[in-house]
Amino acid sequence: MEQDQKKLQGLSETLQKFQDDLQTAIEARQRLESQQAENKAVQKEFKGLAEDSDIYRLVGPVLLKQDKSEANSTVDGRLDFIGKEITRTETRIKEIQQGSEKKRVELIQLQQQMQMAAQGQVQS
Repeated sequence: MEQDQKKLQGLSETLQKFQDDLQTAIEARQRLESQQAENKAVQKEFKGLAEDSDIYRLVGPVLLKQDKSEANSTVDGRLDFIGKEITRTETRIKEIQQGSEKKRVELIQLQQQMQMAAQGQVQS
């Protein structure tokens, strides 16, 4: 019975770790989606600008003039990278959810076994 309690405790701790990892991954995905939205807004603004418009980039405390095509390619590259990171993060979330579900089923089965064993001892 003591061994089952230790196993139950271990499964509970593992399940809690899965939940913590899931929360962290979801927060990361939300940050990436926010960055993606910001960059899409910048991309939309660039499309509305004339070719000869001046674009400035904030680098530390300084505004540096930047070529429109260079600024466009920077934003496009950022959007591509963010999209890949979102995909990677979503894959990680699915993996965590699957692992969590397996541990949850294991935990429930162990609890049921322990209840049956306890009932068997009570009836004896």
